[in-house]
Amino acid sequence: MTRVVAVVVTWNRRALLAESLAAVLGQTHAPSAVVVVDNASTDGTAEDLVGRADLDVVALERNTGGAGGFAAGIAQALTHDPDLVWLLDDDTVPTDTALAELVRVHRDHDPGAPRPAVLASRVVWTDGRDHPMNTPRPQPGASRAVRAAAAAVGAVPVRSASFVSLACDVGVVRERGLPVADYFLWNDDFEYSTRLVRGGVGLYVPTSLVVHKTRVFGATDADPGERFFFEVRNKVWLFSRSRGLAPAEKALYGASTLRRWARTVARSQDRPTLLRGLARGLRAGLTLAPRPTATVLQEAGWEAPADTTDPATGLAVPTAGALQPGQPFALLLSTYGGDRADYLRLAFTSSVHDQTRRPAQVVLVQDGPVPDELAAEIAHLRATSPVPVTHVDLSDNLGLGPALDAGLQASEHEVVARMDADDVSTPDRFERQLPLIEGGADIVGSGLWEFGTDPSDVVGRRTPPTDPDEIRRVIRFRDPFNHPTVVYRRSAVLAAGGYTDMALMEDYLLFTRMVAAGAVPANLADPLVHYRVGAGAYARRGGWALLRSEVALQRRLRALGLTSRAQLVRNVVVRGGYRLVPETVRKVAYRRLLANRTGSPRG
Repeated sequence: MTRVVAVVVTWNRRALLAESLAAVLGQTHAPSAVVVVDNASTDGTAEDLVGRADLDVVALERNTGGAGGFAAGIAQALTHDPDLVWLLDDDTVPTDTALAELVRVHRDHDPGAPRPAVLASRVVWTDGRDHPMNTPRPQPGASRAVRAAAAAVGAVPVRSASFVSLACDVGVVRERGLPVADYFLWNDDFEYSTRLVRGGVGLYVPTSLVVHKTRVFGATDADPGERFFFEVRNKVWLFSRSRGLAPAEKALYGASTLRRWARTVARSQDRPTLLRGLARGLRAGLTLAPRPTATVLQEAGWEAPADTTDPATGLAVPTAGALQPGQPFALLLSTYGGDRADYLRLAFTSSVHDQTRRPAQVVLVQDGPVPDELAAEIAHLRATSPVPVTHVDLSDNLGLGPALDAGLQASEHEVVARMDADDVSTPDRFERQLPLIEGGADIVGSGLWEFGTDPSDVVGRRTPPTDPDEIRRVIRFRDPFNHPTVVYRRSAVLAAGGYTDMALMEDYLLFTRMVAAGAVPANLADPLVHYRVGAGAYARRGGWALLRSEVALQRRLRALGLTSRAQLVRNVVVRGGYRLVPETVRKVAYRRLLANRTGSPRG
């Protein structure tokens, strides 16, 4: 069942809030939790919320508007581990099936494709008319396939939507971050929804009906008076600083904004006030940047909990800190039909039986059907393991990224160690890595030995960068972690969105998001894993399939704002070119230039 956490932000609407919460709690698809953010109300709202066991109340000491309220509310909602976060204003009264319809479309839309990033309800006023203030913007240039997939579930593709009733996919939220809290009063929902939807799908769901009980029926171009300053400043920030819109979209929406400003000024009964707001807003938008969301929330007397988003960077990461020595941890190992039973046995025993510091749990993911010999070995390892084994049996072969995500969900411990099904751990591996995690690191890798037919047949060594600043620098150009060696905090991985499904590049994408978000990195230079290369290892590092994954990865890093356009081009040329050279050349290049590097060119 889809887990949904509702987030309601309120300020001085005591009666309406009570009506809204009653409707939220009365949904046919019941939310797993309801977070209420009180923006320092002075009308008795705070007193009404005291002692409400059915609510998770976040009390702010000053009014941060919808931007700050929803930033704090989403961060709190993530601690409940939902699939969707449902955002509502305090004057929004949803009909009893409003959430069920959003969940239905989220679940049934285009099976096999990524889930919709956002889903917006139909918003009507008290007399049943569609509310002009909350009409989602259709997606310009949506393809026939996108429109057809939306129509199949009774939805319409949209590019943005309002916070009046908006369901957000948590995987996308963890990847893209929180609303920018300094967008006080205006454009916070436009910036946030476009940021979530960019590169994905947003849907308007007319069967999900909510009533927006504003005092008057009107659109966003009504005379705003002094508040026009916030509209102008925030729009300048959006067009100049936000990653929500592509350049062509900024031109399109920028032209629309200028037309609406002109219409607003022309209709105003107090044009001097609007013109002063326009001048002040332009000046503030061009000369100032939005303050970090963490700063805004701290000034309001609240700090984000662990396992949420780092608002200063706009990406998700837990709050790092020291753990108690002797921390129990899980070993995460995935196998599939192409693995050999004897290789799996050696990987398992070296990482469990032979360790001077054993895991407390083994999560063994079986990624789809396996041959009888491998199935028998899995059963034997489970029966003879000195520690509990959680067997995650996937009916279909999903690939490494989704398999590891499934394994992370089954982990009973915060600290998780990775291992491949054909490698060999040194006996002291975890004894040496775990103290770094307990000391405050979020991810710890190590060097590795490369071997051919037997661990004693060493053919190479990979030594990763060990200085945290060097790791942060080089990760834009190459992966500074050897994936089979890493130990990490589960919350840090989940907060960054997990592995996702990017074939052949899932680990690099994950580690880049984690480090860019502020996760504390560390590496041990000494080899703690023997990595099997064998026949075909260099062939697997090349080819058109890997080139396509490389290009997809670089585009993803660029879309997330983790690399510049110039860095994208350079990475595709250098890393992509390496994939296409003849295997003999690739082998020489890898051995001489890549295997033992600890840094990379600056840029």
